[in-house]
Amino acid sequence: MPADFLAEPYKIKMVEPIRMTSREEREGLIKEAGYNMFFLRAEDVYIDLLTDSGTSAMSQEQWAAMMLGDEAYAGSRSFYRLKDAVESITGYPYVLPAHQGRAAEKIVMDILVREGMVIPGNMHFDTTRAHMQLRGGKPLDLIVPEGLDPTSSHPFKGNIDLEKLENALNIHGKEKVPFILITITCNNNGGQPASLGNIKSAGEISRRYGVPLFFDIARFAENCFFIHMREEGYGQKTVREIAREIFACGDGCMMSSKKDGLVNMGGFMAFNDRPLHEQACQLSIINEGFPTYGGMAGRDMDALARGLEDVLELSYLQFRIGQVAYLARLLREAGVPIVEPSGGHAVYIDGRRFLPHIPQEQFPAQVISVALYIEGGIRTLELGSIAFAEKDEKTGAYSYPQLDLLRLAIPRRVYTNSHMEYVASHVIDLYKRREDLKGLKMVYQPSVARHFTCRMEFL
Repeated sequence: MPADFLAEPYKIKMVEPIRMTSREEREGLIKEAGYNMFFLRAEDVYIDLLTDSGTSAMSQEQWAAMMLGDEAYAGSRSFYRLKDAVESITGYPYVLPAHQGRAAEKIVMDILVREGMVIPGNMHFDTTRAHMQLRGGKPLDLIVPEGLDPTSSHPFKGNIDLEKLENALNIHGKEKVPFILITITCNNNGGQPASLGNIKSAGEISRRYGVPLFFDIARFAENCFFIHMREEGYGQKTVREIAREIFACGDGCMMSSKKDGLVNMGGFMAFNDRPLHEQACQLSIINEGFPTYGGMAGRDMDALARGLEDVLELSYLQFRIGQVAYLARLLREAGVPIVEPSGGHAVYIDGRRFLPHIPQEQFPAQVISVALYIEGGIRTLELGSIAFAEKDEKTGAYSYPQLDLLRLAIPRRVYTNSHMEYVASHVIDLYKRREDLKGLKMVYQPSVARHFTCRMEFL
């Protein structure tokens, strides 16, 4: 065991039983689900790594905070505690709750995005892309080249390519670019962080062209921790200080609080711009609720306000990132091809290198996902040829992304390192037998965000 090894920085106060099904049961269950992990019942999953969204275990302080929830329809104390917490971290004075991140995305896109507009970013995630496309906009991924190389050891593979960003602004102009969006950390390519140097440069470009810079901050604390650990000049700064430097570069943010908010439901928007906030409030009243609750109960706003404090604690982040790194190390040492370096919230298996005999149109990462469930009751999520393929509306043909990844997302403060060892043993065993696996074909798919509800079968 390494000298700097950290055990969990918490004690377990309550337990939830989990049940192991038989292999025969799982074969039937996943077939009935159309080989789509979203259609499985949670009770039929042993280790659930589908997502880190809304799956955190809350702290005793968060549970205590829920007892203080003020359920007043307008002007509740819970809202003002949440507003103060958000403003103290971001510096943005105009805060609007939403029931979750995609609701915040929809409101922002409805206000700012019009037909034919282009929205540059490092890499837009699935619901973000969908909201842009539904408004007639075009999401433009401008990740640095290292971000698309799973073997690169670059410490900040979530950086936006500054030269490409400036080119996009020159080509399209501020009339066609409503805002720039940087996602921290970058989910699509492995939970990879963006450096503060890169963010500051993007902020300078946004100001020079008069185009707002927004952040998707679902995992902002994890990004700040990587800056603290990897970027020169930030090793002595606190996570909160780093966060304030990030947000000072931009004009607003959207958050799915179900990640680094350490809660099971919730989200928010925060802006520097009062007119934008006022427009967002009007849409919130119609779609979410009055602006001082925005689809959230008072008790949930109080739990979130406390969670935003918990997530900045260095001991929490050291173990959080360390547990992900521990699973990555177990897989790496066994030769399993993963995205390097490991990110903040998940380990990503490289489907194309894991199953080179299966072409992308047969969904190699999804094949691994199905096999892991059948063999070990482990639920994971494909982020590649299913989630991010682009359909040509004229020909109906799909173009596939460069990365075909399987995400093993680790819920916060939920599983122990023994669970990580169990997961690793099944992945390693499957890798040894990888040539026995065969591809899948699509038998049903919706027009938007198809990975949530598509159905497949084996070839």
